[in-house]
Amino acid sequence: MKQLFLKYRHAWILAYGLIYLVWFGYLEKTVRTNYHVMHVALDDYIPFCEYFVVPYFLWFAYVAVGVGYFFFTSREEYYQLCICLFTGMTISLIICTFFHNGTNFRPQVDPQQNIFSALVYWLYQTDTCTNVFPSIHVYNSICVHMAVRRSQSLRKHRWIQRGSFFLMVSICLATVFLKQHSVIDGVGAAIMAYALYYVVYGYSEQRAEKKAAQKALG
Repeated sequence: MKQLFLKYRHAWILAYGLIYLVWFGYLEKTVRTNYHVMHVALDDYIPFCEYFVVPYFLWFAYVAVGVGYFFFTSREEYYQLCICLFTGMTISLIICTFFHNGTNFRPQVDPQQNIFSALVYWLYQTDTCTNVFPSIHVYNSICVHMAVRRSQSLRKHRWIQRGSFFLMVSICLATVFLKQHSVIDGVGAAIMAYALYYVVYGYSEQRAEKKAAQKALG
């Protein structure tokens, strides 16, 4: 047991999930009215499509599998991904805490139409239309794909790289085609993802270069 604990002691950072769930749950219960409606003109031209509920829900598996893979294969890449994910998620919570936001363009959905509509109907019933900026679905998907793309072990597997990219794009599109988010929510999430990517991975690369230089000098 001691050896197992020492081997997987890096699991401690996953405890952040409890902090996020409690904080987000509080916002979901308290931010119900008097919020800023996130909307841009492009939102009105995007049709509702219930079939995008599939990649929307696959987001949970995508993030979990991504974190799980690096947890067991590369502690450094695991920490980098977690820092990226959790930093952005915290920033999102802070934004939603002080800048109450939401959407108001969810359509009426008939759960009897098909299984996809039933899933969307359930989603609307369980998830409020508030706390949408920036989109965590978009942010986390981009972070996971960037981790997959730069991974030394996964770089040689083109089908994984392409599959990850396709799923990331599908999840991002799902947020607007399901009318869960405004386009601006996704744009904000993408900007935040790329900014934090250069902070987290840029620092790691600088540290690696510094160590290499010190080693070369003896």
